[in-house]
Amino acid sequence: MEHLTKETFLAKVFNYEANKDWKFEGELPCLIDFYADWCQPCKMVAPILEELSKEYEGKINIYKIDTEDQQELAGAFGIRSIPSLLFCPKDGQPQMAQGALPKDTLIQAINDVLLK
Repeated sequence: MEHLTKETFLAKVFNYEANKDWKFEGELPCLIDFYADWCQPCKMVAPILEELSKEYEGKINIYKIDTEDQQELAGAFGIRSIPSLLFCPKDGQPQMAQGALPKDTLIQAINDVLLK
């Protein structure tokens, strides 16, 4: 799983400096995990996301953003609580989910939002 910086986020997800309205830049739909190292629920969801990144390889990308390290990105999306998961379909608006969701809920969201 790739950790995004502002630079790679602008290239692979959304160039919010160039566009006011959402415009997805990626090749594959993606799921972005906004997390921090001190966050206990984030540690619970991390291995699930590792599994999903293998299971959905070639269909979606799963990225991580360290909210401590990348405060501007967290601010751009108004991240107040972590983990926050941003689902970015190829077409349509991104959707945010909060909290450490169980694997079956994440699979359902991936199928409903990213792969429909």
